[in-house]
Amino acid sequence: QLEVVESGGGLVQPGGSLRLSCVLSGFTLDKYTVTWFRQAPGKEREGVSCINCRGKKTVYAASVQDRFTIYKNNAKSTVYLQMDSLKPEDTAIYYCAAGANFYTDYPFIRPYDYWGQGTQVKVSS
Repeated sequence: QLEVVESGGGLVQPGGSLRLSCVLSGFTLDKYTVTWFRQAPGKEREGVSCINCRGKKTVYAASVQDRFTIYKNNAKSTVYLQMDSLKPEDTAIYYCAAGANFYTDYPFIRPYDYWGQGTQVKVSS
């Protein structure tokens, strides 16, 4: 049975850091594209970062480039999102999603088959 579970969210001050975890039980990570999305109140869901997308590369949204880092541990079936220099506008529910690994120029709008329940991140002083 395939299951996606996120954790690691919380309240952090601006400029602080958090690391989100996405445990993908039953998955062989190299066969899947794994993407972090987020949705802020009153806004549409947006793609944040993906791994195993566009081949074996990672992709970041412009808004998080150079502040967030996505990486994985295959042995633990876990994908991490290290978030540094957090800003209030990073406040959102963060979701992890997985889908078959295929090349696309649009990793944030392709369909994903498996989703987690989300973890809340709030950046506030």
